[in-house]
Amino acid sequence: MSTIGKALSLLDTVSRLEEEAGLTDIARLCALDKATTRRFLVELTKHGFVEQDPVTRKYRIGAAPVRLARIREARYPFPRIALPHIKALAEASAETVHLSEFSGGQLATIHVEDSPRAHRVIVDVGGILPLHATASGLAFLAFCPAGEIEAALASPLERFTEHTITDPARIGELLGETRARGFSIGHQGFEIGVVSVAAPILAPNGHPIGCIAIAAPTVRVGKTALQALGAEAVATAETISEKYYGLERPAEANTRLGTARLGRTA
Repeated sequence: MSTIGKALSLLDTVSRLEEEAGLTDIARLCALDKATTRRFLVELTKHGFVEQDPVTRKYRIGAAPVRLARIREARYPFPRIALPHIKALAEASAETVHLSEFSGGQLATIHVEDSPRAHRVIVDVGGILPLHATASGLAFLAFCPAGEIEAALASPLERFTEHTITDPARIGELLGETRARGFSIGHQGFEIGVVSVAAPILAPNGHPIGCIAIAAPTVRVGKTALQALGAEAVATAETISEKYYGLERPAEANTRLGTARLGRTA
């Protein structure tokens, strides 16, 4: 990994800390020596990406990433455009709904609308969604070009639960099923007791930029309910895509999702 890559990885680690941390802890979490960690922290602090408490000498995320996030939101208002549709889906489904975006080679949650029910699925903003083990990941991957799918499944795949599928051939079958109906189904692959459906949000060229997902406890959602939730996710994803790009859905994307529409009217 390059020096810049290591510094950015350290910044990402600091951003995920639930509380301030000292030099030794950050070095350990990043698998770096203390001298290198200190050098990175000094530079990141100088530019506002990290802050150091003057009393405890511990570090936390700085204000610079927030400023960059606001600039990006103003110029590319993906979350802002998606928000009312996410809220409407959460209200209609009464389940946890979350929006993800693909950036930096990872699919991450950028907004969550919690279910109003006491027994609900908790999803963390900023959490990374493994492409092979989550409904969002499968929905995203299913609509990627074949080369990107092969690359994503080439490395050894992590098993998160006893239900996680790590066989590339079987995952390939799931991706085919996802393309056929327009949405994916994730059954306890990332977390025990959780079932999810997800649909891709497509750019005008038909490539996914993120996903909209609905997550619910397995004890509450059966097959019929899953199909209904999946159809709602597809409709919401289509609306977000059209509102964000202001364009008609490309012919290729219509072909990919056509089967899902037919399935809902059959």
